Amino acid sequence: MSKVVKRSEVPLEDQWNLQDLFENQAAWDKEYEEVKTLTKKAAEFQGKLSQAEAVKSCFELEDDISLKTERLYVYAHMHHDEDTANPTYQALSQKAKKLSVQVSESLSFVTPEILALPDKELDAFIENPILKPYQFTLVEMKREKAHVLSKAEEALLAQVGNLSQAPQTIFGMLNNADLKFPKIKDEHGNEVELTHGSYIQFLENPNREVRERAFKAVYSTYAKNKNTIAATLSASVNKNIFYSTVRKYPSVMEMSLYGDNIPTEVYTNLVDTIHESLPLLQRYMKLRKKLLGVDELHMYDLFAPLVDEYKMDISYDEAKKTVKESLKPLGEKYLDALQEGFNDRWIDVYENENKRTGAYSWGAYGTHPYVLLNHKDNLNSMFTLTHEMGHALHSYFSDHAQKYRDAQYTIFLAEVASTTNEALLMDYMLKKSTDPKEKLYLLTYYADQFRTTVFRQTMFAEFEKIIHERAEQGESLTPQLLSEIYYELNKKYHGDDMVVDQDIEMEWARIPHFYNSFYVYKYATGFSAATSFSKQILEEGQPAVDRYLGFLQSGGSDYSINILKKAGVDMSSPEPIREAMAVFEEVITQMEQLTK
Repeated sequence: MSKVVKRSEVPLEDQWNLQDLFENQAAWDKEYEEVKTLTKKAAEFQGKLSQAEAVKSCFELEDDISLKTERLYVYAHMHHDEDTANPTYQALSQKAKKLSVQVSESLSFVTPEILALPDKELDAFIENPILKPYQFTLVEMKREKAHVLSKAEEALLAQVGNLSQAPQTIFGMLNNADLKFPKIKDEHGNEVELTHGSYIQFLENPNREVRERAFKAVYSTYAKNKNTIAATLSASVNKNIFYSTVRKYPSVMEMSLYGDNIPTEVYTNLVDTIHESLPLLQRYMKLRKKLLGVDELHMYDLFAPLVDEYKMDISYDEAKKTVKESLKPLGEKYLDALQEGFNDRWIDVYENENKRTGAYSWGAYGTHPYVLLNHKDNLNSMFTLTHEMGHALHSYFSDHAQKYRDAQYTIFLAEVASTTNEALLMDYMLKKSTDPKEKLYLLTYYADQFRTTVFRQTMFAEFEKIIHERAEQGESLTPQLLSEIYYELNKKYHGDDMVVDQDIEMEWARIPHFYNSFYVYKYATGFSAATSFSKQILEEGQPAVDRYLGFLQSGGSDYSINILKKAGVDMSSPEPIREAMAVFEEVITQMEQLTK
């Protein structure tokens, strides 16, 4: 599709079928009214949750309300995403949003009321056979109890909530609204606008002087604002320390990992194992330098294209075929579900006027998942298709195997299934490729994923760990200290074969993820777990496939770390990261052989 069409002109077979959620608007309205009625019913349980029977009935009602609200919300928002300018669905998504806030408020008494019970009574609930379907929920509640404060203290903390958003809000305003970059000269000598959006395109420019100009312009702009941004980041770290102290956690890191019940060894293991693999990253830097044909490799050369853009025209039908072929190692059961998604209009394929950009997988329990794409006939779009179908089939298998409450997997697990699909597609493409140029293009694409998703995100994770530890020991996070820590990490990671430009010391000032602390490590662990899974599936065959399908079916029925462990990936050990690094080494070796 070359021309962007109106929504009404999109052929039916290229649209997702939202009628599988609700037949029509009247059916949606009916369920909306049901939720309003059920929400009033919830109040009847207030003050009565000391008996197992009442808890069971309350949980059942909570599930009924939550699932119906989720269906209403998903339907309204997905219709809105098809055409964001459509006023009917703008209104409907607002209506659904308001309803979900009302639902949260009406059910907000449940957890505090159960947690107010003595431990003895909570333990009795956990052991009570009539509450067996809710055992994991109750165990989780008890685990959280140690960090829940008295009613008055919790009310006070809730009021502090708005203040605690301040560092992130201020950084967002400064970074997105107030910060202005100077104009720079492009390769034709024209003055061009430098923005957040265009910066990465300038770094990918084959012209080295353009890359350097963009790089220096961005970091000199941040350097002029370093005192303000350091104060903002420092405020964010201090806010984290306040919450971890008040909620009785030993450290901010432990508080951040507690929600997913992730042991701190998972975090430290990642950092330590990546340290032992730094020679691999540095070997890749050496190869980059050779392929770019430069005397010195600089920080602004890291995104420069290593090979000429290899044109790959891949139609949507071809992409589906190739994805299906590449996923054959996962067996018939998986392929049948994939085909069902292709046949039964789970996917909204092409761009149309006012359609939401990007791609996602979403849906509601009890109905198949959905996938939004903006497919272009290229390699990237084919990887997006397999990635989003990985998410969709994770939900499909977990929804079929688990009850509503246990089906939802954590963010820690979310990227594993999608990235496993990508790894299998990459392996298939590389084995099938006979053209050295195509092969080098694919290998470069893969090597850069390792560099950006594993090494770079781990370096970010290590930076967060260091600055929180320093602040917890009472040090002030001055711009000088932040820049020094950040610069030293870059030198450590990238090695002596490249020039670590002094300007990079300011990069900490432009990373929004630092205001959502101890989150980025999940990109690296997810990618490593997925690479480990794909390696096991390709080498072991059926036993590994069975374990992997077991992982997909587990949803959120246990702690993430246990679910992965049962499937053969133990993230508390260095092994999965080492397995991912073995794949990275193989990629570099193949690139070196092709460029001898």
